[in-house]
Amino acid sequence: MRKISMREAINEALHIALNSSPEVFTAGEDIAVYGGQLRCSYGLLENFGAERVFDTPISESAIVGLGVGSAMLNLRPIMELSYIDFLGTCFDQILNQAAKLRYMYGGMVNLPLVIRTQCGAGLGNGAQHSQSLEAILGHIPGIRVLIPSNAYDAKGLLLRAVRDNNPVVFIEHKALYKTKCHVPEEPYECDYTCDIKRTGKDITIVTYSAMVNQALKAAEVLEKEGVEAEVIDIRSIAPFEEETIINSVRKTGHAVVAHEACRKAGFGGEIAATIQEKAFTALKKPVLRVAAPDVPVPFAPILEDAFLPNSEKILAAVKTCLQ
Repeated sequence: MRKISMREAINEALHIALNSSPEVFTAGEDIAVYGGQLRCSYGLLENFGAERVFDTPISESAIVGLGVGSAMLNLRPIMELSYIDFLGTCFDQILNQAAKLRYMYGGMVNLPLVIRTQCGAGLGNGAQHSQSLEAILGHIPGIRVLIPSNAYDAKGLLLRAVRDNNPVVFIEHKALYKTKCHVPEEPYECDYTCDIKRTGKDITIVTYSAMVNQALKAAEVLEKEGVEAEVIDIRSIAPFEEETIINSVRKTGHAVVAHEACRKAGFGGEIAATIQEKAFTALKKPVLRVAAPDVPVPFAPILEDAFLPNSEKILAAVKTCLQ
């Protein structure tokens, strides 16, 4: 099977989605002529024309508002917010419109809206272009929040999201765009469920997005030391599938939760609480969290490296948990 990058997989999913239905269109800042600020939309304008692929003004509120209204009129918009950091400028459209309207209309309207956005640090983009804000979105009832860790899942989850009749925020980590894995050419979909990336019997590592690769690196080191770590990629913040995690913790008796977002009120706290509530009697030690410190993302490379969680920090947490 061929290997392609996550950027290529997302671009392929966009082509498939636009080919699948005339109701699908995509819009955002610089996605048409330039092909997207992070180059995920290349070739769309040439293949589908300016009526279905078009640039917007620099107004995130207008972008999401256009998506909400279009979705209510039975179109299937894929809107792009260049960075998740700009969520604050259109939060009312997401919080009070996209997330609420299907409920407030008693299910009489669908909202098949996909909002693509990018998160994450590690590329020297500074404090206003490097955040991981998925926990804020996960707190809002009424929207899906998907966060793939690799090219295969990115393509499958995005194609599933386009068919969803609920609003979906699709979060892509900027540092993953060049990472490659096996991806089928034909269309396929991934469920909004956890995926066990590596099986093990001694400890469960629950994570998502760019931290999945870091967890797998830590698991390789642990294997050489005789420890079998099970690595679970949750893939979906909302809906949050608990069964896979609980079954794993009941098997291993230990759990470490890792994410790149700041520790305070991060989604790792929700995962840890779920484990405590539903697998408490299986735990041999408390659940440990690996996360970024509660400070803005630094710009200086040496400080950004110190800020980011990594495989070494996961490894240290696992060893502490197993002591």
